[in-house]
Amino acid sequence: MTSRWWFYPAVGILMLPLLPFLLLLFAAILTYPTLPSLEALTDYRPKMPLRIYSAEGVLIGEFGEERRELVKIEEVPERMKLAILAAEDDRFYEHGGVDYLGVLRAAYSNFSSGGVKQGASTITMQVARNFFLSKEKTLSRKFNEMLLAFKIEHNLTKNEILELYINHIYLGQRAYGFGAAAQAYYSKPIHELNTAEMAMLAGLPKAPGAYNPVVNPSRAKVRQEYILRRMRDLGYISADEFSLALSEPIQTKQSAYHQEFSVNASFVSELVRQEMYDRFQEDIYTQGYSVYTTIRVADQGVAYASLRKGVVEYDHRHDYRGPEGFVDLMKNDSDALLDKALQDVSNSDDLIPAIVLSVSRKGISARAKGGQTVEISGDGLRFAQQWLNGRWLLHPRIKKGALIRILKTPAEVWEITQLPEAEAAFVSADPRTGAIYALVGGFDFNRKQFNHVTQAWRQPGSSFKPFIYSAALEKGFTPASVINDAPLVVNLSDTGGELWEPKNYEGRFEGPMRLRQGLIKSKNLVSIRILQSIGLDYAQDYVSKFGFDREKVGPYLTMALGAVSATPWQMLGGYAVFANGGYRVTPYLIQRIEDGQGNLISQTVPVEAGKDAEQILDIRNTFTMVNMMQDVVKHGTAIRAMELGRHDLAGKTGTTSESMDAWFCGFHPTLVAVTWLGYDNPHSLGEKETGGGAA
Repeated sequence: MTSRWWFYPAVGILMLPLLPFLLLLFAAILTYPTLPSLEALTDYRPKMPLRIYSAEGVLIGEFGEERRELVKIEEVPERMKLAILAAEDDRFYEHGGVDYLGVLRAAYSNFSSGGVKQGASTITMQVARNFFLSKEKTLSRKFNEMLLAFKIEHNLTKNEILELYINHIYLGQRAYGFGAAAQAYYSKPIHELNTAEMAMLAGLPKAPGAYNPVVNPSRAKVRQEYILRRMRDLGYISADEFSLALSEPIQTKQSAYHQEFSVNASFVSELVRQEMYDRFQEDIYTQGYSVYTTIRVADQGVAYASLRKGVVEYDHRHDYRGPEGFVDLMKNDSDALLDKALQDVSNSDDLIPAIVLSVSRKGISARAKGGQTVEISGDGLRFAQQWLNGRWLLHPRIKKGALIRILKTPAEVWEITQLPEAEAAFVSADPRTGAIYALVGGFDFNRKQFNHVTQAWRQPGSSFKPFIYSAALEKGFTPASVINDAPLVVNLSDTGGELWEPKNYEGRFEGPMRLRQGLIKSKNLVSIRILQSIGLDYAQDYVSKFGFDREKVGPYLTMALGAVSATPWQMLGGYAVFANGGYRVTPYLIQRIEDGQGNLISQTVPVEAGKDAEQILDIRNTFTMVNMMQDVVKHGTAIRAMELGRHDLAGKTGTTSESMDAWFCGFHPTLVAVTWLGYDNPHSLGEKETGGGAA
């Protein structure tokens, strides 16, 4: 026994190098049973946003803490998978959760470079970290991460793990997962991405902020090139494909001034969000509800573009108010300074902020937000000419450093413009059911969220007269009834205010005329005398049938001129009655609601004119009113509507006192629409700005 005294110490010495591994094994045996359940992976239910769709199923709005677009692994293009593997874990299908070869390779690379240049986290380890662990960098967390990776690999297939990674990883722009990132950066589904775009997205997991192509395009390009080179070296793409992808410019949707969605329906989305919140509270932001609206994409797109065009044209008929501000470029006019100055100035869709770089007789050179330098000359300067020729010496002129707005015309020419102060609203619907086809609640939702369609209580002016005329028909008047268009003095009891001597818009009187002509020419004195004849209380009761609030339609003679309070939404419902043959329908926006699993929660079943809707007007009344309002379009104040080329259009313009509001309410058998223009702080739109022109 004594001759073998050395045996045990020798065994101890030989076992000493194995001691760390034995300790790790012992720790693993103790820790493994305490690891969290994988239920979060096997029953994957991420926070899903509220999504709002058009009638055709096009996404028009989204609200939530996280932007997600779940994709099945079989829906992910093979090249997208390869780009991810090239960037994160090219031996993913070979290792068992921890890539020991990768660990050695990373250790050698980091030792050679003298710093941490390469990591060794596999995709499985990243899934473990993102689902179960904190972001702290400790040995214990790394140890647990490796154990979890083994557990995940033991319970899930490789494709299941990769699918979880593809759907869960954060990629910037509030986008979680590659499906959401494809939409966030490129406005396209993942299967439509090209190789360059796939490589760009594959480079984001390492540092979504640093490699964001919208915020840091230069760093993103370097990262993209690295991914593409890895794909080439691994044999995932050919040399020609590498060169072609490398030559692709960075063109994310934000850098091209694109909207977040294919059609601008911000006011629609907010209306839906409010209604959903009233029903489901905070759950709407995480439970994946889908709301399908009645909005038609084509109608909404035309409505949005037309409203903005109309407001800008109105604004250009009046004075240029000058630059929005100034940036001191005397000592420094570097690109970095210009970009920083423009960073906090938001676009208003196509009204882009820019800083003037130089002014000459030939024109203006300016740097637009986004980095483009533009030249403005000729007609592009016309709107702001008085600020360039020095005649307005009391005001700062357009000069170097001026912050201006520019707009690219349909002729691809840049021109100076400005943010309009006036506001507008547009809403259209199917008069047979009340289904809303288009709704634009203001010029720019990002500047002002006040919805002028549903929230703006304004005086409708002469566009309210058809309801008075309809009441007169019920009292025995006909289109041929003769009414005197002559001066009138109204006492206090009939106005609810002071002594009143109403006038016609054009300031003259034409004497006796038929009721039809009174409506065509929008004669105020004819409307007042009609209202006197039928009675104030009767008229108040009658117009309430169309959906107007009785308390906002006072029993005074000023009602004849539309001196009541109504919203464009109410005017739409009222005119729908004329368009559909006399039936009361309720405008509605939400078609159906589904939960996160696609189960139907609720569906709107509207009443329909001619079927189950309440008939509030006799067909003879509506026929006569439509006929008279068609004459308003053909021969009267709404004659501009004839430019649409339809012969079945009917409608009525409206202009309030001192031209504070301009309206047009029009319809044909399958469409009713209302538009309004005015200021939030009511004041005159200007001389000759009427509903027949401005609206």
